[in-house]
Amino acid sequence: MTGVRAPRIAFVTCLFIAAAACTTLAEAQARRNGVRSPTAPADGVRALQVRPNIYMLSGGGANVTVQIGKHGVLLVDAPSPRLVSEAAALIAALTPAPIRYVINTSATREHIEGNDAIAALGRTGTSQPNAAANVVLLGSAQGMTILSHENVLNRLTHATDVPRGMLPTSEYFEPTKDFSFNGEPVVVYHMANAHSDGDSIVFFRSSDVISTGDVFTPDRYPEIDRARGGSVQGMLAALNAILAMTVPEAFAEGGTKVIPGHGRLCEEIDVAEYRDMVYIVTERIRDSIQKGESLAEVQAARPTRDYDPEYLSQAVTPAMFVEAVYASLVDERLADGN
Repeated sequence: MTGVRAPRIAFVTCLFIAAAACTTLAEAQARRNGVRSPTAPADGVRALQVRPNIYMLSGGGANVTVQIGKHGVLLVDAPSPRLVSEAAALIAALTPAPIRYVINTSATREHIEGNDAIAALGRTGTSQPNAAANVVLLGSAQGMTILSHENVLNRLTHATDVPRGMLPTSEYFEPTKDFSFNGEPVVVYHMANAHSDGDSIVFFRSSDVISTGDVFTPDRYPEIDRARGGSVQGMLAALNAILAMTVPEAFAEGGTKVIPGHGRLCEEIDVAEYRDMVYIVTERIRDSIQKGESLAEVQAARPTRDYDPEYLSQAVTPAMFVEAVYASLVDERLADGN
């Protein structure tokens, strides 16, 4: 144990020093940009500049991607309703332009529940009797468009606990949707049956930034929403699709920036390590299923045990992840007639 512990201590010390250096740089960047430091209190909104025109807002448990430019502001997912005012103030400090687009990456409530509060920022009105004439309608050329894959809109429309204001105002149904905003090509990709059946990732092509939603969450195990069509096979396919779009710089540092639905700003190497973790755990569980082991037996064997120190989270526990993978693989065997 002594021979292992010393390198581990040295490694942790190096990580601490590197983290301290990154924090100092981030705080300096935040001061230059006139936005709150990424090390702000956990219950507030923090802004990190990713590219000259792209920021990552974090707070309330989820990340929001912000693209700014001469035509307005585009958001990938919406901040929590209780943090919308603070997020709007941060965005206003970056640009006076209005919010024109919100792209919802899934029907997950923490990504869509702020839609109505964000949309309200695009409405105008007066106290006069004809105030309705002064309301800017969502989805109009002068208002705000909330875009999602059609599966997201369909699920939210049929849900009894989703207010009308949370609903997307526009949908796409093909594998991709592309448009130009602020002079940049924006490509939205449907990741079928990954976290759910309505996942989207957003590629800002000129900026070389990918916003992944809950397809990639480096601070926790994948949340595979089986009730909404999620599967581990789709999750692996989505992670591989992200890797096909990312390009690293020399020595695997820099290059394409990846903004996850939760967790830290990442690069290609982070996605690759996450994909490898999902693949290795999946193959361990596949082997156990081939041996005839039950879900309870597989969970007792703890196939995630060597990854738990890095990905352990109450949001997605190892047992939840293992159960979702097990069910995905059983469904695959049934479909193959085995």
